[in-house]
Amino acid sequence: MSFVTRLVTRRVGAIAPTIQEQIQTLSVEQLEDLGEALLDFSEATDLENWLNQSQP
Repeated sequence: MSFVTRLVTRRVGAIAPTIQEQIQTLSVEQLEDLGEALLDFSEATDLENWLNQSQP
């Protein structure tokens, strides 16, 4: 989990605590999907959109 958080921070910069909390609630499968999707992210909005689409 902290690995994915580090990847996110490196890719899009510092992230809000609420976004960190959302990442912490992801399943292992969702974390793997996020790790792959990160390759296409260019800004924090991309991450927020992905999280909003991935949450039930």
